[in-house]
Amino acid sequence: MAKNLPVAGNPLPVANLDELNARVIACELCPRLREYCTQIAETRRKAYRDQQYWGKPVPSFGDHKARVLIVGLAPGAHGSNRTGRPFTGDGSGNFLYPVLYQTGFASQPDATGRDDGMKLKDLQITSVVRCAPPDNKPFPEEQARCAPYLDEEVGALTKLKVMVCLGKIAFDGVVQHLMRTGKISRRGELKFGHAAEYRIPGGPYLLASYHPSLQNTNTGKLTEPMFLAIFHRARELARK
Repeated sequence: MAKNLPVAGNPLPVANLDELNARVIACELCPRLREYCTQIAETRRKAYRDQQYWGKPVPSFGDHKARVLIVGLAPGAHGSNRTGRPFTGDGSGNFLYPVLYQTGFASQPDATGRDDGMKLKDLQITSVVRCAPPDNKPFPEEQARCAPYLDEEVGALTKLKVMVCLGKIAFDGVVQHLMRTGKISRRGELKFGHAAEYRIPGGPYLLASYHPSLQNTNTGKLTEPMFLAIFHRARELARK
């Protein structure tokens, strides 16, 4: 059952998503992250030695008329930083996209690269940080520099009904977004937990899930039935 929360009420900014993605790709605001992504793209992992890495900030992906938005932490060094598309080319994506396919959000179960023909239906995927961070740990100031991109993106998704947060850092980033943009006046009862659900007055539903990292999926902390339930629920909430 979703919990209702206090609302402050400032409008979100409106952006053109294609133009926003172009600015994301060109972003150089975080020298540490840009240096790390470039280094990874140049040295490459042995298994991908013959591939050209993307190596730039990763834009969002999906349906610009989406009612559901997935928010992750950041690109993976040899996943999205290699392929240039969220959750594509690594273990997290290999777990996520088959579930999206089974729940009707994705056109196919396999995600290998930007030219694989994948289409998303009623779903957009983004992250709170757009560059791969060392050890998957962006600094707070790096998250703050990326935050306006999330604000603009959410404002541009005019049909948005549900935000699915994958992991605690993504959840906290979305809560900060809600406070920053006036959707809520304080954090209140918003706490991360798998399948935690909140109703944001005048805004989207907030739905939380464990992140589909190998650490969680290989240990059974997050199973396919658990993850399927999240996106079945997202579909139900999007219809409200």
